[in-house]
Amino acid sequence: MGQVEKSVFISYRRTNLPWALNIYQNLTAHGYDVFFDYESINSGDFEQIILENIRSRAHFLVILTPSMLERIDEPNDWVRREIETALDEKRNIVSLFFEGFDFSDPSIAGKLTGKLELLKKYAGFDVPASYFGEAMDRLRNRYLNVSLDVVKHPVSSTVQKATHKQQVAASKAPPAKEKELTAQEWFEKGYKAKDLDEKINYYTEAIRLKPNYVEAYYNRGLAYYDNNNFEDAIEDYNEALRLKLDYASAYTGRGVARFKQGDLDGAIKDYNEAIHLKPGDAIAYFNCGIARKDKGDLDGAIKDYNEATRLKPDYSNAYWGRGNAYLEKGDYFSAAADYQKYFDVGGTDERVREYLIDAKKKAGIK
Repeated sequence: MGQVEKSVFISYRRTNLPWALNIYQNLTAHGYDVFFDYESINSGDFEQIILENIRSRAHFLVILTPSMLERIDEPNDWVRREIETALDEKRNIVSLFFEGFDFSDPSIAGKLTGKLELLKKYAGFDVPASYFGEAMDRLRNRYLNVSLDVVKHPVSSTVQKATHKQQVAASKAPPAKEKELTAQEWFEKGYKAKDLDEKINYYTEAIRLKPNYVEAYYNRGLAYYDNNNFEDAIEDYNEALRLKLDYASAYTGRGVARFKQGDLDGAIKDYNEAIHLKPGDAIAYFNCGIARKDKGDLDGAIKDYNEATRLKPDYSNAYWGRGNAYLEKGDYFSAAADYQKYFDVGGTDERVREYLIDAKKKAGIK
């Protein structure tokens, strides 16, 4: 016979930390045993701690926002893995919908592929910032107050210690204020908006409400860049990096903007810093290759393209870029091989076909 369980796992994206923290603190104040990774966990321990906590807890809450889906279509994305584990373990899954999230939205539905499509069949409801308390009452009294037949999965002592450490840190943290939660809503509006001026305005409002909102500075920088306003983009990346010195994506973003301004040395410096912080970033290597090639450092460019294709063997544009570098070096055989590889891994730009024909002709390949 089932019983009402009070153990909960919260799945969320780091950009939505204030929501996760307030949900955690609300539930623990009402006697629930809750886990979420409030502080960073060492990569070597992360999988064990996360998966054991999902299996050992009856309820699985997932915070759903438009930005939360950014990487969810990648097989190794951790939010995806958390949801898939909860589905496999038959946890009581409850989806919490925040600003702009709607399963019927085609841009959202297209991200929930494979096993994640099942998420639509589970219970869920909206959580507005201005009615957060009422939403939590609804969560506790309706969605968590259910009788369950749960198979208990004991956790190791290592995971117990790590779980306790996370819970202590989250319990001591000051709760996010309504202004901060409202800033999150503006951020999600910006993320979902299609018009670049709207995006910029939404992110600006999020920053006004939360001046240290590093992700909002970064995303506004992306919008400025797409609007060909490279100077303001760089200012926003600078601010994001002032707030978070190890923000690899901000270094890459600033590098791209500097490249557009013709500052090749600055771009290469930023790409190398991004690579230092995130050695597996194929895009940073690719971008660095482009900058080095434009500087005339063809050997350096080829080395960067080599790393990009090693890290991402289906990276078609990296083969195109490396082919261009080989072509300039006069190595027509290697250039032709890379242009052909571009098509072999799925590249579709027919301009490369002309490069391929030219390289084959110069190499004497029929």
